[in-house]
Order: sequence, then structure tokens, then C-alpha cells
Amino acid sequence: MPPPENRPNFLIVMTDHQRMDTAQPDHPCITPNLTRMTNEGVNFTNVYCPTAHCCPARATFWSGLYPTRHGVWNNVDNDYAINRGPHEHIRLFSEDLRDAGYDLAYVGKWHVSALGTQSPSRYGWRELMHYEDGIQDNHIKWEKIREQADAPGDTEAAIQMPGYNPSVLYGVSDTIEKGDDRFTQRGIEELKNLAQQERPWALYIGLNGPHTPYRVPQRYLDMYNLEDIPLPPSYADEMTDKPEYYQRVRNQIFDQLGERGTKEAIRHFWAYCTLLDDMFGEILETLESTGQAENTVVLYCSDHGDYVGEHGLFHKQVPAFLGAYHVPAIMRWPAGIRNPGRNVDAFISLADFAPSFLDLAGVEVNRYFTGRSFVPFLRDESPDDWREQICTQCEGAEQHFTQRAVIARQWKYVYNGFGKDELYDLVNDPHEIRNLADDPDYDAIKRDLVGRMWRFAYLEQDSLGATQYLMVNTAPWGPKEGLKGEKGRALPHAVPRGKENQPDACDHTH
Repeated sequence: MPPPENRPNFLIVMTDHQRMDTAQPDHPCITPNLTRMTNEGVNFTNVYCPTAHCCPARATFWSGLYPTRHGVWNNVDNDYAINRGPHEHIRLFSEDLRDAGYDLAYVGKWHVSALGTQSPSRYGWRELMHYEDGIQDNHIKWEKIREQADAPGDTEAAIQMPGYNPSVLYGVSDTIEKGDDRFTQRGIEELKNLAQQERPWALYIGLNGPHTPYRVPQRYLDMYNLEDIPLPPSYADEMTDKPEYYQRVRNQIFDQLGERGTKEAIRHFWAYCTLLDDMFGEILETLESTGQAENTVVLYCSDHGDYVGEHGLFHKQVPAFLGAYHVPAIMRWPAGIRNPGRNVDAFISLADFAPSFLDLAGVEVNRYFTGRSFVPFLRDESPDDWREQICTQCEGAEQHFTQRAVIARQWKYVYNGFGKDELYDLVNDPHEIRNLADDPDYDAIKRDLVGRMWRFAYLEQDSLGATQYLMVNTAPWGPKEGLKGEKGRALPHAVPRGKENQPDACDHTH
């Protein structure tokens, strides 16, 4: 392990719901501080979450594992949770940093485990502020609905549905909602404190924006003219060739917005991202004033994206469109990044960050990761054996939907256990409008992607393929299709679930 004075510090800023394109220099969204980061560091342009949902995505970021292994599939704080947090044997990279002598400070959104069961302090962090979140009580929620059943609703809300509470998607607020300004200021104070000590440190600032509702101060909204906001190219897609659930969500919920309301929502989302960029700029300015910027790894990223009008949808979760899975990840480290100002378009997973941070800190661990270290890309090197696709794992949210997907350079395949499968040509149809899954001319391509899906399922010990129960055998080809080997070589041995922390598990990291 390098001596403490040579080990880098880590400053991690994670937003919630931010799609990748809004963090790019060529996007109309105004983010000068992120543009500066891309010029001074590495812009990972092909990063994906394992599931378009806060809790499983964040658990993957911290553990380096996919949901099949860490156990977090959906929202940990309500009664539909499959698990309240990672399995007891799962170790997060923060614990390794703590044991290696790092001082860890945390503020903001957690959402990896239900607070009160597994708080950040359980995983090595000093909690700078208490995050107001906990397990929701279904009985209390039902009683509130009963009490409000005869009361008039909020007629100003954008989304109105018979028998449901109205939903506010966007609006103007004189204050910064969800505590992000408080989290930012507390993180800034801590940066000054951390600069006074000699041991290496890690500071995590979890921001809630631009999660719905998109409420921002008027001054940010005024930066964007409604007439200049375009509808997404896929907005006109009626999705008749896609799962009925996708159509139902659009037709019943988001079509209420109309074209103008959709543009307003997009405008508010962009304004929210600009607000977050301002906060990030304050954080960077403080870091630089402490004199520690040179040897501090700064990461700006998000847990998942938001459709933001794609196919007429907002939010995230089950529809597997790229806008909800493709996330920003920009990293700066003046002391260590070679040839800064580069874009890296290799397939990166949120599972790669845990092993990468440990690699950067010189911390050797002896356990299995779904991901692998991307540190070679920081040195402007490209490993010959880097992955050629990203796989996803989804079991839905408050309604459970079994879904797996494979995203490759040209093709994307989605297995929907609840409806039609999907196949898109991402080169000729980047907005995922034409579903080719039922076209026999593409069977060979689809079969190859299904095989990749099952190979990943084997490596991650996904019970979806292992059960072989007749009533769930609905994929076009079964798991044997993925276990015939790849390009003439044997597949790596898969580490059994629950054995990730055993001493020899790291021999099978891929």
C-alpha cells in the first residue's frame, strides 16, 4: 500500500435521476462546472447502472456487485422491499478504505439500506448530518388515503388520475428543496476540516436532485426559453410494438401533459441540472482553496437517469430505455490522470467504481466483484479484454417485473418476462423507436444477445436462469444457449452467491 501522503483523497458527488446527456458540453443544459471537469479530467461517456432504480443502483456502486449478489432489488424503505439492504455478508468499499486508514465523511442521500437497520456508519462513515428517511408504514399511508378520499385534490398538479392523489411533476420554488443546499454547505464545511489533517480522506455528498418533482427557483428557470426546448425524437412513438405496460404508463399518466407540458417539464429538469452544477462549482472552489485538489480524485456521477420525455415518459424504472440507464460519470485527478480532457467510450458499469477506488487507494482486497477496475483508462490505456456489453437486472419497483437486458455497441436486447421482448438497432435507431424483436430476419442477432444475457446470468448466479421452472421458461432460448462457450474459450468459473468474500473469490473477478 502506498504511504498515506501518496494515497489520493476522494470527493464523490452523486446526484439522483440525472441522465447522462445533461452533463455533456454539447447539450443545451447549462453546466459550466461539469464542462470544466470534462476538460480537466476524464469523461466516461458510456456508463450504465444495473437497474434504473435508486437503491439497487447505489448498492451496486458501493459494493461492486449486481443485485443478484448484493440483494437490493427495489426501494428499501417500503413494504414491497425484497430486502431492506445488502446481505449481511456484503462488504462495501468504504469499509476497506476505513480499515486502510482513510477518514470517511458522509452527508446527504443514502438509499442503500433502510435507515435504522444499516446506516452509513455501519459501513465506516462519519455521518455529518442525519438524513431524514426511514421505513414507510403501509397502515399510515392507507389511513391518509382514507382521510383524503372525499377532499378536493390539487387542481394545479400536472398529473390527475381518478382515485389517486394528484402528482406534481415540476414547479417553481423560492427555496432549494430536499435539503441539497444544506448538504452542499455541510460538505463544504467538512472539506475545510479534512484539509487540516494528515491522513487521506473520502467525502461523499449525496444530492437528491434532479429527482422529481423538478422544482427550482425562478432564476434558474429563466435561463431557458420554452420555445427553445425541443421534444425528444422518440416523443411521437406510440409504442404499439412494445410491452403494453409501457403504453399504459404513457397513455394513462404522462399524455396528460401534452406537448407544451412535456416541454415545460424538460425545461424544469434542465434548470434543475443547472442548479446542481452551481452547487458542484461551490464544492470544487472550496476544494481548490484548501490546496488539496492536486491529489484528490473528484467524481461527479448519478445513480440512474430519467426518461425526461423520451417516448412521452418521465421518471424511470421498468421501461428499459437508455435514458434511464445511461448515467454521467466525470472524474478529475490532476496528480494521476494522463492526458486529461479525454472522452472514454468503453462500457463502464456502476459496479466498476468500488474496485477502481480501492485500486486507486492501493488497497488490495480478496473478494469477488461483478465489476473491475477502470484505472487503466485513467492512464490512457485500453485493456484488450474489456467488456463488449452491459447487462442489466430489474425486478421492478412497487410492482414486480422480471426484466433483463443486454446493451452492446449496435444492438440492445430486452427480455421482458411480463410482455413483449425488445430488440433495437442502436446505430440506425438510436432513439429505440422500432422494436425488431419479432422480425425473424434478426433472429441470429437476437440469439447471440440472449446467449450473452445467460452467460452473464451464470457469472452472477442469477436464479432466473437456474430455476428451470416450466412456467417461467419464457425467453426465446434458454440458459444452455449461453453456456456453450464464447469464441472457443471456456467461461470463467462463477463464484456461488454468498461466497463473494471468501479468500479465493478474487481469482474469478472479471
